Amino acid sequence: MSTELDNTQTQPTGEPQPPEPQTSKLNSLVWIVVIVAVAGMLAVAPYMARRARTNASSESNDWKGKSAPEFSLESLNGGTVHLADFRGKGVLLNFWATWCQPCKIEMPWFEEMQKEYGPQGLQVVGIAMDDAPKEDITKFAKDMGVNYPILLGKESVGDAYGGVQFLPSTFFIDRDGKVVDRIFGLRSRSEIEDDIKLALGQGSVAQK
Repeated sequence: MSTELDNTQTQPTGEPQPPEPQTSKLNSLVWIVVIVAVAGMLAVAPYMARRARTNASSESNDWKGKSAPEFSLESLNGGTVHLADFRGKGVLLNFWATWCQPCKIEMPWFEEMQKEYGPQGLQVVGIAMDDAPKEDITKFAKDMGVNYPILLGKESVGDAYGGVQFLPSTFFIDRDGKVVDRIFGLRSRSEIEDDIKLALGQGSVAQK
């Protein structure tokens, strides 16, 4: 009698047990929360993108017509370079970093533009804003075929130019040393070229 009772109460092993009703409800609730959160993010994304573009455009306009802050930075060849060294030229001042993927896209454009517009008075200048050793930056620039000066950035210079929170950040400076435009992130080649022409076309100092 005792043996029959034990066999009757023993559950078969190896068979999946049905889920607890409460667990099923909890899983459903989690999925609902996830779906609502994703839907909310998708709805807000266009607004946030527009707001970011508006803020970037507003900051860019704040710089236009102002004198570009002077700096004194070490170049990869060990010399000291000042912004004033390029007075009389249109300057494309590019803040970048070795880890910045968009920077790797636009740097070959800058090389080509330096060749094309250099005879008209353009000078591209790159400022490396990362913590990589000088040797690594030098190798990176060599591998990229950079044909313009690369300077070792300082936080104080970045701060003077508005903090350069986004990389790449590029300033276009006319022949008189005034900012004609500032752009954040990767832009089209044609936009960059338009700003180069703007920098070359402004200013009262004769071309060199």
